[in-house]
Amino acid sequence: MGKGWKHSFCPIYEFAFLCPLDSSHRMQTVFFFTKWKNFLKNLEKDFGDRYVNVGIMEAEMVGLAAGLSIQGFRPYLHTFGPFASRRVFDQLFISLGYAQLDATVIGSDAGVTAEMNGGTHMPFEEIGLLRLIPKSIIFEATDDIQFREILNQTLDLKGLKYIRTIRKAPEAVYQGGEDFSKGYIELRHGEDVVIVASGIMVAPSIRVADELSKLGYSVGVIDLFRIKPIPEQIKTMLSGKTIFTVENHNQIGGIGSALCELFSDNGITKIHRMGVQERFGQVGKMDYLLNEYGLSESNIKEKVLEFYNAR
Repeated sequence: MGKGWKHSFCPIYEFAFLCPLDSSHRMQTVFFFTKWKNFLKNLEKDFGDRYVNVGIMEAEMVGLAAGLSIQGFRPYLHTFGPFASRRVFDQLFISLGYAQLDATVIGSDAGVTAEMNGGTHMPFEEIGLLRLIPKSIIFEATDDIQFREILNQTLDLKGLKYIRTIRKAPEAVYQGGEDFSKGYIELRHGEDVVIVASGIMVAPSIRVADELSKLGYSVGVIDLFRIKPIPEQIKTMLSGKTIFTVENHNQIGGIGSALCELFSDNGITKIHRMGVQERFGQVGKMDYLLNEYGLSESNIKEKVLEFYNAR
Protein backbone atom coordinates (compact mmCIF):
# COMPACT_ATOMS: atom_id res chain seq x y z
CA MET A 1 0.00 0.00 0.00
CA GLY A 2 1.02 3.59 -0.50
CA LYS A 3 2.65 5.98 1.88
CA GLY A 4 -0.17 8.52 1.66
CA TRP A 5 0.01 11.98 3.18
CA LYS A 6 -1.28 10.86 6.57
CA HIS A 7 -3.29 14.05 6.79
CA SER A 8 -6.74 14.16 8.22
CA PHE A 9 -9.22 15.04 5.49
CA CYS A 10 -9.63 18.58 6.87
CA PRO A 11 -6.54 20.21 5.26
CA ILE A 12 -7.21 18.59 1.88
CA TYR A 13 -9.71 21.32 1.12
CA GLU A 14 -6.83 23.76 1.26
CA PHE A 15 -4.55 21.58 -0.90
CA ALA A 16 -7.30 20.99 -3.45
CA PHE A 17 -8.75 24.46 -3.73
CA LEU A 18 -6.09 26.97 -2.80
CA CYS A 19 -3.30 25.54 -4.95
CA PRO A 20 -4.72 24.58 -8.37
CA LEU A 21 -7.66 26.96 -8.84
CA ASP A 22 -7.26 29.71 -11.36
CA SER A 23 -8.94 33.05 -10.71
CA SER A 24 -12.13 32.17 -12.61
CA HIS A 25 -12.62 28.96 -10.61
CA ARG A 26 -11.96 30.79 -7.36
CA MET A 27 -14.49 33.48 -8.15
CA GLN A 28 -17.15 30.83 -8.79
CA THR A 29 -16.53 28.70 -5.70
CA VAL A 30 -18.44 29.12 -2.46
CA PHE A 31 -17.90 26.96 0.63
CA PHE A 32 -20.52 26.15 3.25
CA PHE A 33 -19.41 24.45 6.46
CA THR A 34 -21.24 23.46 9.61
CA LYS A 35 -18.06 22.12 11.27
CA TRP A 36 -14.24 22.25 11.02
CA LYS A 37 -14.03 26.04 11.24
CA ASN A 38 -10.85 25.88 13.32
CA PHE A 39 -9.17 23.56 10.82
CA LEU A 40 -9.75 25.78 7.80
CA LYS A 41 -8.45 29.21 8.74
CA ASN A 42 -6.41 29.55 5.54
CA LEU A 43 -9.40 28.67 3.38
CA GLU A 44 -11.58 31.12 5.27
CA LYS A 45 -8.96 33.85 4.93
CA ASP A 46 -8.42 33.26 1.21
CA PHE A 47 -12.08 33.06 0.20
CA GLY A 48 -13.37 35.72 2.56
CA ASP A 49 -17.12 36.16 2.37
CA ARG A 50 -17.41 33.16 0.04
CA TYR A 51 -16.60 30.95 3.03
CA VAL A 52 -19.85 30.63 5.00
CA ASN A 53 -20.30 28.93 8.37
CA VAL A 54 -24.03 28.28 8.72
CA GLY A 55 -23.91 26.75 12.18
CA ILE A 56 -26.23 23.75 12.43
CA MET A 57 -28.71 24.88 9.75
CA GLU A 58 -28.15 22.14 7.20
CA ALA A 59 -31.42 22.59 5.28
CA GLU A 60 -30.74 26.31 4.95
CA MET A 61 -27.24 25.47 3.76
CA VAL A 62 -28.68 23.47 0.85
CA GLY A 63 -31.17 26.21 0.03
CA LEU A 64 -28.43 28.85 -0.01
CA ALA A 65 -26.31 26.62 -2.23
CA ALA A 66 -29.20 26.18 -4.66
CA GLY A 67 -29.71 29.93 -4.93
CA LEU A 68 -26.03 30.59 -5.52
CA SER A 69 -25.84 27.79 -8.07
CA ILE A 70 -28.58 29.54 -10.04
CA GLN A 71 -26.34 32.63 -10.01
CA GLY A 72 -23.46 30.67 -11.53
CA PHE A 73 -21.47 29.87 -8.39
CA ARG A 74 -20.02 26.42 -7.56
CA PRO A 75 -21.16 25.58 -4.01
CA TYR A 76 -19.29 23.06 -1.83
CA LEU A 77 -21.15 21.98 1.29
CA HIS A 78 -19.76 20.08 4.25
CA THR A 79 -21.24 18.57 7.37
CA PHE A 80 -21.43 15.18 9.07
CA GLY A 81 -22.82 12.43 6.84
CA PRO A 82 -26.24 11.97 8.49
CA PHE A 83 -26.90 15.70 8.34
CA ALA A 84 -25.62 15.96 4.75
CA SER A 85 -27.98 13.22 3.57
CA ARG A 86 -30.96 11.99 5.58
CA ARG A 87 -31.66 15.24 7.45
CA VAL A 88 -31.73 17.30 4.24
CA PHE A 89 -32.86 14.65 1.79
CA ASP A 90 -35.90 16.59 0.56
CA GLN A 91 -33.80 19.71 -0.05
CA LEU A 92 -31.15 17.67 -1.89
CA PHE A 93 -33.80 15.93 -3.99
CA ILE A 94 -35.87 18.98 -4.91
CA SER A 95 -33.67 22.09 -4.54
CA LEU A 96 -30.58 20.56 -6.16
CA GLY A 97 -31.48 17.30 -7.93
CA TYR A 98 -34.89 18.10 -9.40
CA ALA A 99 -33.81 21.65 -10.18
CA GLN A 100 -30.72 20.24 -11.99
CA LEU A 101 -28.39 22.58 -10.14
CA ASP A 102 -24.67 22.24 -9.56
CA ALA A 103 -23.36 21.55 -6.04
CA THR A 104 -20.95 19.21 -4.27
CA VAL A 105 -21.92 17.85 -0.87
CA ILE A 106 -19.25 16.32 1.40
CA GLY A 107 -20.53 14.09 4.19
CA SER A 108 -17.89 13.17 6.76
CA ASP A 109 -17.58 10.59 9.55
CA ALA A 110 -18.87 7.77 7.36
CA GLY A 111 -20.29 4.74 9.16
CA VAL A 112 -18.25 3.39 12.06
CA THR A 113 -15.70 6.22 11.80
CA ALA A 114 -18.19 8.36 13.75
CA GLU A 115 -17.08 6.27 16.74
CA MET A 116 -17.96 7.96 20.04
CA ASN A 117 -20.54 10.27 18.45
CA GLY A 118 -22.80 7.24 18.43
CA GLY A 119 -25.88 6.16 16.53
CA THR A 120 -27.35 9.60 15.80
CA HIS A 121 -24.15 10.61 14.01
CA MET A 122 -23.28 7.23 12.45
CA PRO A 123 -24.61 7.05 8.88
CA PHE A 124 -24.97 3.65 7.24
CA GLU A 125 -27.56 4.79 4.68
CA GLU A 126 -26.39 7.88 2.81
CA ILE A 127 -25.18 6.11 -0.34
CA GLY A 128 -28.56 4.39 -0.62
CA LEU A 129 -30.38 7.68 -0.22
CA LEU A 130 -28.28 9.62 -2.70
CA ARG A 131 -28.43 6.81 -5.28
CA LEU A 132 -32.20 7.42 -5.43
CA ILE A 133 -31.75 10.95 -6.75
CA PRO A 134 -31.72 10.88 -10.56
CA LYS A 135 -28.40 11.81 -12.17
CA SER A 136 -26.60 12.17 -8.84
CA ILE A 137 -22.89 11.34 -8.79
CA ILE A 138 -21.53 9.57 -5.71
CA PHE A 139 -17.94 9.04 -4.55
CA GLU A 140 -16.41 7.50 -1.45
CA ALA A 141 -12.86 8.61 -0.71
CA THR A 142 -10.39 5.95 0.41
CA ASP A 143 -7.54 8.17 1.56
CA ASP A 144 -6.43 11.79 1.47
CA ILE A 145 -4.61 11.50 -1.86
CA GLN A 146 -7.69 10.11 -3.55
CA PHE A 147 -9.92 12.68 -1.84
CA ARG A 148 -7.92 15.49 -3.37
CA GLU A 149 -8.28 13.97 -6.82
CA ILE A 150 -12.02 13.48 -6.36
CA LEU A 151 -12.38 17.13 -5.37
CA ASN A 152 -10.49 18.12 -8.50
CA GLN A 153 -12.84 15.97 -10.62
CA THR A 154 -15.91 17.70 -9.18
CA LEU A 155 -14.73 21.01 -10.63
CA ASP A 156 -15.59 19.67 -14.10
CA LEU A 157 -18.72 17.68 -13.22
CA LYS A 158 -22.21 19.16 -13.41
CA GLY A 159 -25.17 18.41 -11.20
CA LEU A 160 -25.42 17.07 -7.66
CA LYS A 161 -22.26 15.36 -6.38
CA TYR A 162 -21.88 13.61 -3.04
CA ILE A 163 -18.52 12.66 -1.51
CA ARG A 164 -18.49 10.28 1.45
CA THR A 165 -15.42 10.70 3.65
CA ILE A 166 -13.95 10.10 7.04
CA ARG A 167 -12.58 12.99 9.09
CA LYS A 168 -9.47 11.74 10.85
CA ALA A 169 -6.21 10.66 9.24
CA PRO A 170 -6.96 7.74 6.89
CA GLU A 171 -4.95 4.57 6.45
CA ALA A 172 -2.74 5.27 3.44
CA VAL A 173 -3.45 3.30 0.27
CA TYR A 174 -2.13 5.50 -2.55
CA GLN A 175 1.28 6.98 -3.30
CA GLY A 176 0.15 9.86 -5.52
CA GLY A 177 0.20 9.96 -9.30
CA GLU A 178 -2.39 7.20 -9.78
CA ASP A 179 -4.98 7.53 -12.55
CA PHE A 180 -8.33 8.04 -10.83
CA SER A 181 -10.19 9.03 -14.00
CA LYS A 182 -12.01 5.69 -14.43
CA GLY A 183 -13.84 5.74 -11.10
CA TYR A 184 -12.13 2.59 -9.81
CA ILE A 185 -8.65 1.22 -9.19
CA GLU A 186 -7.70 -2.46 -9.47
CA LEU A 187 -5.28 -2.79 -6.55
CA ARG A 188 -4.81 -6.56 -6.74
CA HIS A 189 -5.60 -8.92 -9.61
CA GLY A 190 -7.34 -12.17 -8.76
CA GLU A 191 -8.70 -15.08 -10.78
CA ASP A 192 -10.83 -16.82 -8.13
CA VAL A 193 -12.42 -14.04 -6.12
CA VAL A 194 -12.62 -10.25 -6.42
CA ILE A 195 -13.23 -8.10 -3.34
CA VAL A 196 -14.94 -4.84 -4.29
CA ALA A 197 -14.62 -2.28 -1.51
CA SER A 198 -14.59 1.45 -0.86
CA GLY A 199 -13.47 3.87 1.83
CA ILE A 200 -12.00 2.39 5.00
CA MET A 201 -12.68 -1.17 3.82
CA VAL A 202 -10.11 -1.01 1.01
CA ALA A 203 -6.95 -1.29 3.13
CA PRO A 204 -8.05 -4.38 5.11
CA SER A 205 -9.25 -5.99 1.88
CA ILE A 206 -5.77 -5.56 0.42
CA ARG A 207 -4.20 -7.18 3.48
CA VAL A 208 -6.60 -10.12 3.25
CA ALA A 209 -5.80 -10.59 -0.44
CA ASP A 210 -2.07 -10.46 0.22
CA GLU A 211 -2.31 -12.91 3.10
CA LEU A 212 -4.38 -15.37 1.10
CA SER A 213 -2.08 -15.10 -1.90
CA LYS A 214 0.72 -16.48 0.27
CA LEU A 215 -1.49 -19.52 0.83
CA GLY A 216 -2.01 -20.01 -2.89
CA TYR A 217 -5.36 -18.26 -3.33
CA SER A 218 -5.94 -15.74 -6.11
CA VAL A 219 -7.93 -12.83 -4.67
CA GLY A 220 -8.36 -9.49 -6.41
CA VAL A 221 -9.22 -6.13 -4.87
CA ILE A 222 -11.00 -3.25 -6.59
CA ASP A 223 -11.47 0.15 -4.98
CA LEU A 224 -14.82 1.24 -6.43
CA PHE A 225 -14.69 4.88 -5.34
CA ARG A 226 -17.21 6.20 -7.87
CA ILE A 227 -20.33 4.36 -6.84
CA LYS A 228 -22.75 6.18 -9.13
CA PRO A 229 -22.64 5.98 -12.03
CA ILE A 230 -20.79 2.67 -11.84
CA PRO A 231 -17.89 2.74 -14.31
CA GLU A 232 -18.79 1.01 -17.56
CA GLN A 233 -15.68 -1.20 -17.48
CA ILE A 234 -16.76 -2.80 -14.20
CA LYS A 235 -19.41 -4.99 -15.84
CA THR A 236 -16.91 -6.41 -18.32
CA MET A 237 -14.20 -6.86 -15.68
CA LEU A 238 -16.39 -8.67 -13.17
CA SER A 239 -18.73 -10.64 -15.42
CA GLY A 240 -18.56 -14.33 -14.51
CA LYS A 241 -16.49 -13.68 -11.37
CA THR A 242 -17.22 -14.42 -7.73
CA ILE A 243 -17.49 -11.04 -6.02
CA PHE A 244 -17.37 -10.07 -2.36
CA THR A 245 -18.56 -6.54 -1.69
CA VAL A 246 -17.24 -5.07 1.56
CA GLU A 247 -18.62 -1.74 2.73
CA ASN A 248 -18.88 0.42 5.83
CA HIS A 249 -22.55 0.94 4.98
CA ASN A 250 -25.87 -0.82 5.17
CA GLN A 251 -25.71 -3.73 2.78
CA ILE A 252 -29.01 -2.43 1.37
CA GLY A 253 -28.49 0.47 -1.02
CA GLY A 254 -24.71 0.52 -1.23
CA ILE A 255 -22.08 -1.10 -3.44
CA GLY A 256 -23.48 -4.59 -2.95
CA SER A 257 -26.95 -3.51 -4.04
CA ALA A 258 -25.57 -1.56 -6.98
CA LEU A 259 -23.61 -4.55 -8.29
CA CYS A 260 -26.56 -6.90 -7.74
CA GLU A 261 -28.65 -4.57 -9.88
CA LEU A 262 -25.91 -4.37 -12.50
CA PHE A 263 -25.63 -8.15 -12.80
CA SER A 264 -29.28 -9.08 -12.17
CA ASP A 265 -29.77 -10.38 -15.72
CA ASN A 266 -26.29 -11.90 -15.97
CA GLY A 267 -26.76 -15.33 -14.41
CA ILE A 268 -23.06 -16.16 -14.22
CA THR A 269 -21.79 -13.63 -11.67
CA LYS A 270 -22.00 -14.52 -7.98
CA ILE A 271 -22.11 -11.71 -5.42
CA HIS A 272 -21.59 -12.08 -1.67
CA ARG A 273 -22.38 -8.92 0.26
CA MET A 274 -20.70 -7.80 3.47
CA GLY A 275 -22.18 -4.74 5.12
CA VAL A 276 -24.22 -3.61 8.09
CA GLN A 277 -27.33 -5.77 8.40
CA GLU A 278 -30.49 -4.29 9.94
CA ARG A 279 -28.56 -2.40 12.62
CA PHE A 280 -28.36 1.16 13.83
CA GLY A 281 -25.13 2.88 14.84
CA GLN A 282 -23.82 2.86 18.39
CA VAL A 283 -21.06 4.31 20.56
CA GLY A 284 -17.69 2.59 20.34
CA LYS A 285 -14.16 2.66 19.02
CA MET A 286 -13.74 1.75 15.37
CA ASP A 287 -12.09 -1.65 15.92
CA TYR A 288 -14.88 -2.66 18.27
CA LEU A 289 -17.55 -1.48 15.85
CA LEU A 290 -16.03 -3.27 12.86
CA ASN A 291 -16.11 -6.50 14.84
CA GLU A 292 -19.62 -5.79 16.08
CA TYR A 293 -20.94 -5.38 12.54
CA GLY A 294 -18.97 -8.28 11.06
CA LEU A 295 -16.66 -6.07 9.00
CA SER A 296 -13.26 -6.67 10.61
CA GLU A 297 -10.27 -7.88 8.64
CA SER A 298 -10.68 -11.34 10.15
CA ASN A 299 -14.36 -11.33 9.15
CA ILE A 300 -13.41 -10.60 5.53
CA LYS A 301 -10.81 -13.37 5.50
CA GLU A 302 -13.26 -15.82 7.08
CA LYS A 303 -15.96 -15.12 4.50
CA VAL A 304 -13.59 -15.52 1.56
CA LEU A 305 -12.20 -18.77 2.96
CA GLU A 306 -15.75 -20.08 3.45
CA PHE A 307 -16.22 -19.68 -0.30
CA TYR A 308 -13.04 -21.59 -1.07
CA ASN A 309 -13.88 -24.36 1.39
CA ALA A 310 -17.38 -24.75 -0.11
CA ARG A 311 -16.10 -25.23 -3.67
